[in-house]
Amino acid sequence: MSFVVVTGAGAAGLPTARQFAEAGEHVRQITRSGRGVDHPLVELVAADVTDADRLTDLTQGARVLVNCAIPPFPQWATDLPPMAAALLTAVERTGADYVMLGNTYGYGPVEGPMTEDLPMSATTVKGRVRAQMWQDALAAHEAGRVRVTEVRSAGFLGPGPVGAYALFVAAAVLAGEEASYPGDLDAPHSWNYTEDIARTLVAASGADRAWGRAWHVPATSSVSVRRLTEQLAELAGVAAPRLRRLHRQDLVELARTQPMFGELLEMLYSNESPHILDSAFTQEVLGVRPTPLDAVLRHTLAGDHPRAA
Repeated sequence: MSFVVVTGAGAAGLPTARQFAEAGEHVRQITRSGRGVDHPLVELVAADVTDADRLTDLTQGARVLVNCAIPPFPQWATDLPPMAAALLTAVERTGADYVMLGNTYGYGPVEGPMTEDLPMSATTVKGRVRAQMWQDALAAHEAGRVRVTEVRSAGFLGPGPVGAYALFVAAAVLAGEEASYPGDLDAPHSWNYTEDIARTLVAASGADRAWGRAWHVPATSSVSVRRLTEQLAELAGVAAPRLRRLHRQDLVELARTQPMFGELLEMLYSNESPHILDSAFTQEVLGVRPTPLDAVLRHTLAGDHPRAA
């Protein structure tokens, strides 16, 4: 019996496993904790995805491995390379296809809309790590050892603590507090709904044209943080948002007592200028369409995310 392996149970892993199951596919969801989607077609397995031998055993017989796992942000430089190596080893050993969830960090600073054919020109530690993960997988694909593709997203939107916007802005605004954001509050920025991320991963896993290249998740909107937050507050029926921009020096000061803020410094460029994804090719070939922003924000406010077991 064919099945799908999904690693991770975060903002993208949960809807991805659920969408595969709702389409009638058997899913083996692998997480360190053994928690994941509560669905009769989803088998939950506790395992360390950096263990290539264990991951190989769990992937044996799968048609595709979809990776949504990611180490904690401060540990990318040390933990992402061994995880990437184990994932690639497992698919090479088993013959499973390989779909990677990535982001825009590997492109480095870009002027104008980002297309999937841009070179990997990362200027930061985190960006180079992400770029290397893709380049290693693509080299294996080009050598005929595995079929691989990468789905790339920008800022996450959806129910729960799904990313920087939810943590820095949405929670504070909904609580009636001033919100601080590390970047330009008025720069346009592409936002990806977590369900649309999952839909793109699922679509890529079954498309013959998907392999050997990257795909951009269709953006639900490319509005600024200020406009996004005004719309969120209006739908929630709370007071007009009070927003404060965090500059580089603010992050430096905050990092003295809260190290996580220091991790944002090298990627600050992506929030200080327009950050727009071009997803025309994804929409044309994979047939994925973005969910309207109003529906995304209503879903976010309702909090009806996939059930976790």
